Amino acid sequence: MRKNNILFIHRSFLRNVSLLSAKFMFSQLQFPHYSAQKSSCFYWEWESILEWERDWAFHEGKCYYFNTNRTSWSDSRRFCRDLGGDLVKIDSREEQEFLVGKMTTWENEFWIGLTDSETEGRWLWVDGSPLNESLSFWNTGEPNDVKTDNSEGEDCVGLDMRGRDGDLKTWNDQSCDIGYRGICEKPAVTGKTSCV
Repeated sequence: MRKNNILFIHRSFLRNVSLLSAKFMFSQLQFPHYSAQKSSCFYWEWESILEWERDWAFHEGKCYYFNTNRTSWSDSRRFCRDLGGDLVKIDSREEQEFLVGKMTTWENEFWIGLTDSETEGRWLWVDGSPLNESLSFWNTGEPNDVKTDNSEGEDCVGLDMRGRDGDLKTWNDQSCDIGYRGICEKPAVTGKTSCV
């Protein structure tokens, strides 16, 4: 009887190790950019992935992740893509209200998936679709393509809460190289009302 219990425990252990190894390999495939930059410790990697999934916010059939690391626009986009999404594309006033509502202080500056880096003045979302000007939330005087910090000007868009109190006009064009946080977006699983 004791020998059977030990054999059962050993087989269960091997099965769990195999399952965890498979999950780790999957995480490496799903998040190659992030994994290459961080510790290769298996426990840390898997805990981080679980934490990311838990920290996605659900709204109107979409999931949002508010990355707190300040990086360039392209690094923020790469991070979002490594998580299976992309920088957020704002499709409605309600979505803008939701995102602004999540920004709690004036220090919250987040990249969104809008850029005119291909052609100056032609704003495109990360999916290649053009900005609908009737559904834009530019701050007063924006976009202004200031070239003081970067000779290429300001080609990427961030949500910027400075001096606002309940105002939805939070878009500001910035140099793509400055460090903002990023808002990732991905579709929610069909039929689910959460992101986990």
